[in-house]
Amino acid sequence: MNPRIDGTKFGSITTDGSDIEHDVLIRLSGEIKKRKKKLSKAVFGTSHIISLEKAEHIFEKGAERLIIGSGHYGNITLLEEASEYFKKKEVRVDLSPTPEAIHQWHKAKGPTIGPFHVTC
Repeated sequence: MNPRIDGTKFGSITTDGSDIEHDVLIRLSGEIKKRKKKLSKAVFGTSHIISLEKAEHIFEKGAERLIIGSGHYGNITLLEEASEYFKKKEVRVDLSPTPEAIHQWHKAKGPTIGPFHVTC
C-alpha cells in the first residue's frame, strides 16, 4: 500500500522514511493528513473514541477497507454507530493496535484508508 509505513514507536510513525510525530490519516490517494482529534474530544473529552461524526470524517468514497491503528496499547474504540455507518458504506473495518495494523496495511489489497494513533 502507498505510502509505505516503515514502522512506529510510541509517539511517532515512519512513512516512506519520514518520521511523523502525530496521529495520521492516510487517504486513498496516499496523502498523509494529521488525524483530527477535536471531533471526539469535544463530545467525549477524549480522542480515543471514533464516533459517528468521526466516522463520517474518516470515510472516503471508493474505500473498501479501513485499517485503524488503535494505538500501541489499543486504546482507540469504535462506537457501534460508527461501525454500522461503515457497514452501510460496505467498508470492511479492521481495528487493532498500531504495530499490528501496520502489518495489515502492508498486506492490504484494494482501496484502503487508515487512521493510525501513535501513542496509547
